[in-house]
Amino acid sequence: MNPLANTPLDRRGFLKTAAGATLTLAASRGFCFAPKYNDDAMLDELSRRCFLYFADAIDPETGICKDLIHGNPADSAKKQDDVRGSTGVTGFALTALCIGVERKWMPREQAKNLVRAALRSYTNGKVFAINGWTYHFNNSHTGERWKDVEISTSDCIWLLAAALTCRQYFHEDHEIVDLATLLYSRYDFPWMTNGNGKLLSHGWRPEGFIALRYEKYCQLAAMYLLGIGSPTHPLPPDAWYAWERDPNSYKQYNYVGKSLLWTYQYPFAWFDFRAKRENQAGKTDWWANCEIATRAHRDWCSTDLAKDFSDYTETIWGITSSSSPSGYKAWGGPPIHSKPDGTVVPCAAGGSLMITPDICIPALHAMKDKFGDKIWGKYGLADAFNPLTGWVSQDTLGLDVGMTLLSAENLRSGNVWKWFMANPEPQKAMKLAGIEKV
Repeated sequence: MNPLANTPLDRRGFLKTAAGATLTLAASRGFCFAPKYNDDAMLDELSRRCFLYFADAIDPETGICKDLIHGNPADSAKKQDDVRGSTGVTGFALTALCIGVERKWMPREQAKNLVRAALRSYTNGKVFAINGWTYHFNNSHTGERWKDVEISTSDCIWLLAAALTCRQYFHEDHEIVDLATLLYSRYDFPWMTNGNGKLLSHGWRPEGFIALRYEKYCQLAAMYLLGIGSPTHPLPPDAWYAWERDPNSYKQYNYVGKSLLWTYQYPFAWFDFRAKRENQAGKTDWWANCEIATRAHRDWCSTDLAKDFSDYTETIWGITSSSSPSGYKAWGGPPIHSKPDGTVVPCAAGGSLMITPDICIPALHAMKDKFGDKIWGKYGLADAFNPLTGWVSQDTLGLDVGMTLLSAENLRSGNVWKWFMANPEPQKAMKLAGIEKV
């Protein structure tokens, strides 16, 4: 997450209105990627550029990754953000290091040094933690809390998922293995329910818990499963079924959640839900649910939004949380979240590459081919752009390039799924929650 100050609706604000749902339409399970030459070449180059963000943004001493990189160094109003680190982005960064080593974009020892630095920072007191949970933003150089930000349940989960990924990928390094295990052992999941026992709070401040709970469909899948699988402070298995599953529908699409597109991406970058289904409640196939939600979003952009904004087509589509001319926005739909203005967000398609490559690869090709002279840069495609006004975001957001990188890697090799799911805790959690192969 990356809400900037005084924005009308950040990711957590959006979740006040997010609804859960029950899947009522079956879809294909998994994918078979048989790339054309230019597809794989494009994905390789895009991935390499996304990786460069993390190579540049990780502090070599603390291992903490910057939340974003500003493209205009002359923008003095934003200079204070240049050292703002993000717990969630650090999670994507640590996972990116595994990909970078595997793809030979970074030497293994260099990556291990950065992973060790980050895990040390989050376990040795450099970064403040209460019952294992840490602040959303911190100073990337010192680890200190950033202004008055909250301890974020969501962002801590991306860090934890990444730590487990690194524990498997760098299994020969005893310190990484021990620190990742220690990090997980400190997360007190029942404490984060604030007395409820099952439903997690959005977070905590020194003044007390955030009143909102993760009780409706959003990015909560990884939170509850890692809680259920905790070796020290677990949630009860039925916590998986404690949140709402009210249906959403658009045209012929019926699926779970009136949520932003990124919530159908993030948890499933680590947890492999392909060919799996719940054996309780609505017996939901969550992988199919992600696919249906993505296709509904593409059709919504290319039909409903295209009535007002001619730049949206079947190949130029996608809005999800991103930068905008007026600050950070929680774009999305259906239904609409934050009034659209014709902005296109490439990581909407980029983050769903592993889910619906047949519509996402053409979208990325089309954006690069048509607008590449303006939106293709050092870190890949721009965070957001508006073809109608000519506006292009000058900022690169770590979450957005991170999700694109992880999704592309899963599509091409399945590696992130393989590394993360090799841990016993995710396997145990899915079994306890009744998520089984079909």
